[in-house]
Amino acid sequence: MTQMPATDQNIPEEDQLRADLYGFLSALLASPPDRALLGRTVKLAGDDSDMGRAITALSRVATASTAGSVEKEFNALFIGLGRGEVLPYASYYLTGFLNEKPLAVLRQEMQALQITRAPNVFEPEDNIASLMEMMAGMITGRFGDPAPVERQKEFFNRHIGPWAGHFFTDLEGAKNSLFYAPVGAIGRIFMEIEKEAFRIGGE
Repeated sequence: MTQMPATDQNIPEEDQLRADLYGFLSALLASPPDRALLGRTVKLAGDDSDMGRAITALSRVATASTAGSVEKEFNALFIGLGRGEVLPYASYYLTGFLNEKPLAVLRQEMQALQITRAPNVFEPEDNIASLMEMMAGMITGRFGDPAPVERQKEFFNRHIGPWAGHFFTDLEGAKNSLFYAPVGAIGRIFMEIEKEAFRIGGE
């Protein structure tokens, strides 16, 4: 995604942590992690919560992985011969087909939010990595002013909430998932946390 200049905003720590996790998931799902990102993943440490245990599991798997082995796994999961084991697109999960109405609706909303696809990105915008990046940018103000929580909630409930949890569950259980199994667990748990937080916030 291309972005407008970030404004100088004091982002609450909780929101910064949310944005960081969205950004981390986006980076891991957009392309195979390079050595630097893999090295940062090794250093992660989690607590005894469900999320913490998933983070610890990812760190442990990353320790035993190489950039080359994770790249092979990424290709098997998301690219494959003809198609990967998992198709990370909203249109596919919501309609059973690619490039359907959910993508058109997302493009309309991206236009309203002044978010445009980067010229070197050829994936449809409704892929999970792009949506995670958009949420991170809305929280921190990468695309203008930070979006109010209600606006974040609308975007999440329309474009992410209905399907992302299912995708992350599929990723967690995919036969080719080793490094990406705990990534799927982190994403699944995070989507549950976000959905509940937005629900409670709207009451």
